[in-house]
Amino acid sequence: MNSEEILAKVEREVQVCTKCDLHFSRKRGVPGEGPANAEIMFIGEGPGFHENEQGRPFVGPAGQFLDELLDQIGMRREQVFIGNVVKCRPPGNRDPHLEELSTCDFYLEQQIQAINPKVIVTLGRYSMGKFIPNAKISEVHGRAMRLKGRLIVPMYHPAAALHQPSLRSVLVSDFARLPALIASAESAPEYEIEPTVEKSDPKQLSMF
Repeated sequence: MNSEEILAKVEREVQVCTKCDLHFSRKRGVPGEGPANAEIMFIGEGPGFHENEQGRPFVGPAGQFLDELLDQIGMRREQVFIGNVVKCRPPGNRDPHLEELSTCDFYLEQQIQAINPKVIVTLGRYSMGKFIPNAKISEVHGRAMRLKGRLIVPMYHPAAALHQPSLRSVLVSDFARLPALIASAESAPEYEIEPTVEKSDPKQLSMF
């Protein structure tokens, strides 16, 4: 299968998946969207209310802010792939559980391998934890590092800035540096780590 076919297969499977308890609260699965040849992939945490209703990622207030952030660096969401570490909305907008992250990683890995992005921007601590375990987002946000030849840039989730206005300028500043980080990707430090999930960070709020 080519990249488009793999992504379409993941989309179909997500809509009927029953591998974890999140399917009980699912109205529509949210596999993610974007071109199969996207060079940049944004990975958030999980669908919220609006995403569960529409079946599309980042379409609520956090998504509107993400669109603004992309616009500030001259990009459109149609140019990038946007997804989440879990594809169904956690009930009550709670944080995803370890079992759910582990189960849904099967779909995310297929998407990453199919798209093969040059850059992955993680939005929030749970997506960051897949690539940079045991780090604190308050310490590493906006810093680029290479992992298995791919640039990883952890950032706060846009929803965090909606809950904590003080983080808005931080996220705007981190996004403003993104083009320069991508341009200097080869000089970023290399990390070789096994993915785990960071359990807590007092500065990161619920993303939903």
